[in-house]
Amino acid sequence: MAVAGIDIGSLTAEVVIMEQDKMISYVIRPTGFNSKQAAEKAIKEALMKAGLNMADLSSIVATGYGRISIDFADKIVTEITCHGRGAFFWDPTIRTVIDIGGQDSKVIRLSKEGRVTDFAMNDKCSAGTGRFLEVMAHALEVDIDQLSSLSDRAKKTVSISSMCTVFAESEVVSLIAQGLPREDIACGLHQSIADRTAGLVHRVGLEERVMMTGGVARNKAVVKALNQKFNTQIVVPPEPQIAGALGAALLAAEA
Repeated sequence: MAVAGIDIGSLTAEVVIMEQDKMISYVIRPTGFNSKQAAEKAIKEALMKAGLNMADLSSIVATGYGRISIDFADKIVTEITCHGRGAFFWDPTIRTVIDIGGQDSKVIRLSKEGRVTDFAMNDKCSAGTGRFLEVMAHALEVDIDQLSSLSDRAKKTVSISSMCTVFAESEVVSLIAQGLPREDIACGLHQSIADRTAGLVHRVGLEERVMMTGGVARNKAVVKALNQKFNTQIVVPPEPQIAGALGAALLAAEA
């Protein structure tokens, strides 16, 4: 029988369908204003891709920001546990997981058996998250997908002193008005995310190897800044956004 893991984040909803410990389909779609509706649409799409229907699922586990709203799930599990399980499934040598999502970020320490031993989480503000990057890209008048390549062309790093998204946006607007290159500002923004993440890492300790999950892991400039910050080589899975849903599906298979 197949199982499903659903991760309802603040910005995106992910579903992973597994059968016999193999992922057979996955879906990533915007959450929108209705978490339950997003989950229903995402699981329907994932099942269609897999050539299955709801009756073929023996277990469904939900996680993430909107997990409470998924009333058709058999079980709900915290995203800390699910992200840890997903990362460990991809690479059993992983001991630290850095997850930066749409509106929160977290650092998770894993044992050699893949169990969560410690974690730190920033879920009180959007500083250093995907939403932070969206706002800054708008201030720089570029698409968010262009931020990384823009940063690569920087000749120096412009320091961004404010960590608050609202104040940082005002600071970026001021820097642009001063005539500073957008490339250098973008580089400073990515460095500020690395600095912000470092505070979480220091709370739990950094142990090799390190994996980065979440949508921000797609931004190569952020990964580069973190590599330099911690003097390591962070592993980024092929589809970092589905780590939570993958972990939820693995827990569903165990159930």
